[in-house]
Order: sequence, then C-alpha cells, then structure tokens
Amino acid sequence: MENRLEKRRPFYIGQLDFPLLFAIALLCAFGLVMLFSASYYYAQNTAATRYDGFFYLKSQAMYLAVGLVAMYVVSRVDYHFFDKIRVFALVGTLLLMLLVLVPGLGVSRNGAQRWLGIPGTGFTFQPSELAKFALIVYMAGFMSRRPQAMKNLTKGVFPMLFIMGAFGLVLLLQKNMSMMVILLMTGVVMLFLGGAEIKHLLLLAGIALPILVVAVLMEDYRQSRVLMFMDPWESTEKGAYQLRQALIALGAGGVFGQGLNFSRQKLLFLPYGESDFIFAIIGEELGFIGCTLLILTYLFIIYRGIRIAMRCKDRFGSLMAAGITAVIGMQAAINIAVATSSIPPTGQTLPFVSAGGTSLMIFLAAAGILLNISRNIE
Repeated sequence: MENRLEKRRPFYIGQLDFPLLFAIALLCAFGLVMLFSASYYYAQNTAATRYDGFFYLKSQAMYLAVGLVAMYVVSRVDYHFFDKIRVFALVGTLLLMLLVLVPGLGVSRNGAQRWLGIPGTGFTFQPSELAKFALIVYMAGFMSRRPQAMKNLTKGVFPMLFIMGAFGLVLLLQKNMSMMVILLMTGVVMLFLGGAEIKHLLLLAGIALPILVVAVLMEDYRQSRVLMFMDPWESTEKGAYQLRQALIALGAGGVFGQGLNFSRQKLLFLPYGESDFIFAIIGEELGFIGCTLLILTYLFIIYRGIRIAMRCKDRFGSLMAAGITAVIGMQAAINIAVATSSIPPTGQTLPFVSAGGTSLMIFLAAAGILLNISRNIE
C-alpha cells in the first residue's frame, strides 16, 4: 500500500509540494518578463532611475534573489520555530512600523510615510508588508493553544481584536488605509478559521464598517479615490486619469493581446504600470487569454495552499497555511480589481509579479513557510 502511495507522488521532492513551488517560480519568472516590458520605456526616460531602462529589472532581480534564499532557508526550518518566536515577531514588527513615523528614519513617497530607510545605504523597507504575516503567525499560535476560547468573545476574540486594532492605528498614521483593510480582512479570516462564532464576526463587522467610513472621510485624497472610482470617465479627479488609462489598456488587449512588449499605455500614459497597474499592461500585451492564465495560476496556488492547510497534521500549521494562502489570494484579487476599476485604487502589489522589493521578499519567505508545512501533511 505504501509503495502504491509513493508511486502516486511523482510531483513531490520528498514531501515538498513541488507543484506549488513550480507555480510560484513560474509567477516570479513571468513577473520579471512583464516588469521589464512594462518599465523599460519609463525607466529610460526618468531622472529618478538615472535613465537606466534596466533599473526596475535589476532591482527586482536583486530582491528576487534575496527572496529565493529566504524561501529556501525558511522551507528547511521546522515551522514550529515560528510558534516559539510569535510574540517577538509581533512586537518587533509593530516597533518597526512605529519607527517609520520617526523623522529621519521614515521615508515619505506620494504623501504617505510607509517606508523605513537605512541611513547611508539608500535601501528602504516597508514593515507593513511584514505585519500581515506576523499577525498570522501570532494568531495561529494563540488559537491553536486555546481552541475553546475562540468561542468566547472576551477571552478569545477581543484579545485578537486589540492586536488588530493596534496595527490598524499605526497604519492609519502612516496613511496606509489599504494595508489596514487587508490586515483586518486577514485577521477576520483567521478568526473564522480559528473557530470564532459567526455572530461575533458580524458584531466586529458592524463596528469596523463605521470606523472605515470615518477614516475615508478624514482625508480628502481617500474621498477623491472613492469619487473617481464611481465614474472614472466623467470624474475630474487627478487619479481618474490612471483608471481610464488602465481600462484603455485592457480594452486594447482584446482576446489575444497586442503582443509582448507592444503595449502603448506603458509609453508614459499609464502611471505605475510596473507596479500597481501591471495587470493592465499584462492585459494589453497578452490579452484576455494571458490574464486568464495568470488568474488560473493564482487559483492553483490557492488550491495547493488550502490542500496543505486541510491535510496538515497539527492545528498551528493548518491555521498558518490557511492564513498565508488567504493573504496571497486576497492581495492578488485586490490588485486585479483595482486594475479593472472594480474597487478604488489601493496601491497594493500583485504577489510575485509586480515591482515592489519588500513585498516580493516577504511573499517568497511566506511561500517558504507554506512549502515547509507541506512536508508535514497526511
């Protein structure tokens, strides 16, 4: 019987989930190709990149190399190690996020202070990218030890809500509401998977929605994003131009696309075509078929992640695998929804594909944890 089971696992290296590894590697390679195509003309004509058309490609390749090393190392370490350092990871991440607000250390871009700069190096790091996964590790550890407490509002749900609120407050101070929403969604998913009562989750939703509405009304630029999203073709808001150009790119791509490297919108028409709106460039160059294949790849990764979570031998690994999978799926869906004008612009990357060094490294490290857990499935 055991020999027969071994024969049914031709796609595994030992117990490592090779199909998942292959899908992630495929996305990373595809991301480099599309990033180069989307960014070359802009980088060649911009002083900030020293007129180097290969600027974004070289930067992304460097972060990819570091991320792959991190993924390999993390995949070889017993994932229960993260349970032991969950408090340190949570507190450390929160402190890094607070350092972003310190003058001289925090780096501001486009009116938002979200990056931490290392003096004298030119290197910047976005700690909020780490927050999602630090929260997952902590919540997985807490809920795996106290499964019954999660049925109780005060003993299980409120402690988790307090931590989510602390991160959310810091993200608001950084003017990073989109990341705050993703983090809160991650927390709610973890609470649901951890066994929280539906009525308690609905109560949290009732509390969170008015807070989010107030947060939108507090800042003019947030109101502007909502207004231009409602009708980008008629809106006079500055950001509506970006949405219009993204939709033009997707429409121009049609079924089969204009061909790799033949996008017109990347010729300084579509801002952030290499990052926030890379899906629009993919749609223009590779068409509906290319977009569909990309989405199917993400769905395959989600399927493998769910499979790992359901078959993991312990509750901590199962919750952590489910949380990581949920974040990958949510962020991919949000980026694609922004590019298709289905939701207001958020500034979130497309996992493993779009420009964003911190995001790429951390998503690869998280994928390493997922691959690690795949070694411990039934």
